[in-house]
Amino acid sequence: MGAVDSDEYRELVLQLVERIPPGRVMTYGAIAEYLADVSGRCSARQVGTIMARYGAGVPWHRVVNSSGRVVPGHEQRATERLAAEGVPLRAGRVIIKTAAWYPEDHTVGG
Repeated sequence: MGAVDSDEYRELVLQLVERIPPGRVMTYGAIAEYLADVSGRCSARQVGTIMARYGAGVPWHRVVNSSGRVVPGHEQRATERLAAEGVPLRAGRVIIKTAAWYPEDHTVGG
């Protein structure tokens, strides 16, 4: 499809993170993949940068890396929030196979 500018991409990432239900998580890579067609971008690292700079107003703790590791520097707070939501954890990491969420629809930005 088309490409979006940096501000639009940031908003798409944050809107998607807001949709992650309590008790579920998405990886940085899954977010990038979900938005790739509409955005023309597919970078887990770019999603991580957006979350680090602008993610405070969304459920940031529901975004983890592909091995289930929570946000570096905020491990305790993220783990506590995830545990309170019932996210399955083992040795401080999210069990991705059980907790991963991916939108069934493909409504981006809505």
